[in-house]
Amino acid sequence: MPLSDHEQQLLAQMERALYADDPKLASTLRGARGSGHDRRRIVVGAVGLVAGVGLLIGGVSSQAWPLGVVGFLVMLGAAWVASSGWQTKGVAQAEPTAAPTAQPGAAPSRPAKAPRSGFMRRIEQRWDRRRDGRDR
Repeated sequence: MPLSDHEQQLLAQMERALYADDPKLASTLRGARGSGHDRRRIVVGAVGLVAGVGLLIGGVSSQAWPLGVVGFLVMLGAAWVASSGWQTKGVAQAEPTAAPTAQPGAAPSRPAKAPRSGFMRRIEQRWDRRRDGRDR
């Protein structure tokens, strides 16, 4: 069912607000679709994986161990090719920000936390940047 003119205007307004609020997120979402090259790598990897499994099973069933080893290597290479097609390209990774220097006698703004993984650290940095931008 097509959208009405009013709904299309609201959608366009929400897209503009998203881009104005967080242009990095908007560009990431806009470029989230994989290119044909990435899909091709995934398909080639999947076909190679099936061929490698066939070679491995054929080598084991015929007791020809070299054929089984070749099948395993084909599977390994195909899995690597397919997984390299899943990697997102063009998404910049957040660099760690420098900790603000505390002035002598000043109380710390937050208690020290346990070290976080890279993903959680980036999420917390984005949250802090958004919160600091709204507090000003």
